Amino acid sequence: MTETVYDRLGGEDAIADVVDRFYERVVADDQVAHYFDDVDMQKQRVHQTQFISSVTGGPVEYTGEEMAAAHADLGIGPADFEAIATHLDDTLAEFGVDEDDRQAVLEAIESYRGDIVTVPN
Repeated sequence: MTETVYDRLGGEDAIADVVDRFYERVVADDQVAHYFDDVDMQKQRVHQTQFISSVTGGPVEYTGEEMAAAHADLGIGPADFEAIATHLDDTLAEFGVDEDDRQAVLEAIESYRGDIVTVPN
């Protein structure tokens, strides 16, 4: 059986640790923190952990809202998407995830850009 990115990341518990640190970075960033002002961050962390676990090949089913519906009213532009992606990449690097696996995670996230980015530059 081939090892997945999920396996190389250390599984769901390790991904949950990455997600916790990722959101520390995000909510400290004035550019994007406002998107999370009225968000239940515990619930958000659970959903993000499920999402990343799912898109990296883990045996975890994402049970959150569809991406387009979840982001439709947020007014996220390309610069904000890039800021969040950079925080994720930096967090994965902080946790010692190698370049190829970080790229695989970012490519999985990038595939949802059209559902997340709802306003032009």
